[in-house]
Amino acid sequence: MRLLGCMFWVISVVETKDGAVSVASAFAGYQEAVQDRDHKFLTKAVEEAYRGVDCGDGGPFGAVVVRNDEVVVSCHNLVLKNTDPTAHAEVTAIREACKKLQQIELSDCEIYASCEPCPMCFGAIHLSRIKRLVYGAKAEAAIAIGFDDFIADALRGTGFYQKAQLEIKRADGNGAIIAEQVFEKTKEKFQMY
Repeated sequence: MRLLGCMFWVISVVETKDGAVSVASAFAGYQEAVQDRDHKFLTKAVEEAYRGVDCGDGGPFGAVVVRNDEVVVSCHNLVLKNTDPTAHAEVTAIREACKKLQQIELSDCEIYASCEPCPMCFGAIHLSRIKRLVYGAKAEAAIAIGFDDFIADALRGTGFYQKAQLEIKRADGNGAIIAEQVFEKTKEKFQMY
């Protein structure tokens, strides 16, 4: 250990099997501070989950988008209220955060979700470029009260398509060609970022 100003640094030297040496350092107490911060924002997401159920808006799911240690938005599941199967807490939070911040990329934000996100929500998190996801309950907690178990299967890469009551087929012939052409024909007019 070495003293640097008033900060204590813990230096760890790790030698791997192939003989490579890496040096890792961390400010003592940093992990605890991150854990406290995560607990604070995750608690807000859980409170949102309760709020949504109490209001009759939807299932017990909440999400909070945070930027620079400030809550941007705090949302809950609105599936029943909006009659919208895509109005999950995470998707709703991303939509609201984008509106509030007037941007479609949330790369300077984090999201706290009361439960492990479903594939749709994870996709929305990925597409919004959120830099960090912290979730509380595992998907199995939602499954235990009756939510679809294909969500957990999809998260783990098992059985998703087998359990869905949906025929999945890629268009053939002209249908596939004209659908692909839209990307080529609009690339000059539409820039993502």
